[in-house]
Amino acid sequence: MRTRRLTPPVRRTTRRWRTPPAIVHGGEAFEGAAVLDEVRGTLGALLFQAIRDVYQWGATPPDDRAGLFAAGAEEVELALLRASEVEVQLESPLMTLVRLAGSPETAREEQVALACQHVAHWADHQGLLGTAIAFAQGAAVVLPSDASASYAVGRLARRRAEHARAETWYRRSVALGRQTGDWTSYAMAFGGLGNLYAQRGNFPAARRFHVRSLRAARRHSLRALHGSALHDLFVIAAQTGHADEAERMAREAFELYGPEHARLNHLAADLAYFWMEQGRFAPALSVFQALVHHMTRHEDRVTGLANIVRAAAGAGDRRLFAQTWDEAWDGVGRTPGAENGATVMLELARGAAMLGEYERADRALERALAIGAERGEHKTVLTAEAVLDEVRRSRAARQRAALPALPAAGDADGFAADLVRTLNSSLVTR
Repeated sequence: MRTRRLTPPVRRTTRRWRTPPAIVHGGEAFEGAAVLDEVRGTLGALLFQAIRDVYQWGATPPDDRAGLFAAGAEEVELALLRASEVEVQLESPLMTLVRLAGSPETAREEQVALACQHVAHWADHQGLLGTAIAFAQGAAVVLPSDASASYAVGRLARRRAEHARAETWYRRSVALGRQTGDWTSYAMAFGGLGNLYAQRGNFPAARRFHVRSLRAARRHSLRALHGSALHDLFVIAAQTGHADEAERMAREAFELYGPEHARLNHLAADLAYFWMEQGRFAPALSVFQALVHHMTRHEDRVTGLANIVRAAAGAGDRRLFAQTWDEAWDGVGRTPGAENGATVMLELARGAAMLGEYERADRALERALAIGAERGEHKTVLTAEAVLDEVRRSRAARQRAALPALPAAGDADGFAADLVRTLNSSLVTR
């Protein structure tokens, strides 16, 4: 019997994954300028100097860090810290960054990065997204191989509508997560890319990224992220008119989340919005009213109030509509650069139009268009323009309905006499 020889498999060359560079400067005039724009006084000066120190320190090889900063730099920054009267949660991280200026050769990357992350978290909750990005980016510069640090920058940049910067940091997080085995950041970064493309209105690309996030979560048994990916796919299905698929994915995401999941409130809000889009205002309103009490971030609360305005209008509750309108409108005014400003105005306009409040609708749509154009949110601008056209047609139809009725057929003689008299008078004046 002839022996069959097995050819040994060809050894594949190990693939070297290239970590893509990320955009570290947005539209600011110089490094750290966003901090000075958002935070005034001595605290702004301290934060500005601290983040510039971090960038310089992170970019310097460890052996060259001794004597990196000028003599007396720590004393100057310490004086700024004492004069700033900072909040309690900022004292420890800022002290870490002040000490960095005095002993750059002994500071540890992990401590400096953690301090930056604490400041970024504080700034985010204050609505200071430019400052939050600056310090999140500081952590990523100090820990260049940390996929989660890169993801954090991408997430904040997307929320600030810095789409190009956000995409580069998300893609960097994908590459780093794959290299280091950080599958959580890897899956989350794909989800971030999906949300970014959905925000741009590119739903086919958004769906592809969310599917990749879903597959990564399944493959590595990341139950919470599995639910998040289904949640994101539910949103895409709802926005593209696949109602049955959307309902199924929302139910699956809900079951995977459980009562303690951090995104359960977001799923409830998205599902209620889906119902509202379908004209099921009563169940949507009940969910929105329950959710608003759980919203601690200012921007989330304003979005919730806008949804209540529209759902109340759809349900015919004029009292609730009027009560909630002013609070939502004023909420956008408090944070003019917020990511949700245009969409909040759009929801207010839709609610007002349903109740025939056309002046309110026009004002809200004008603000939606202005904010959307400023932030480059093309999908929101197109939607606002379409709603504006619809509002104008509806107003014209209502005005036509309110005109006096034409003379009845039996009164044609009188109507003809009026016409002749008018025509004759116009000839006399020529």
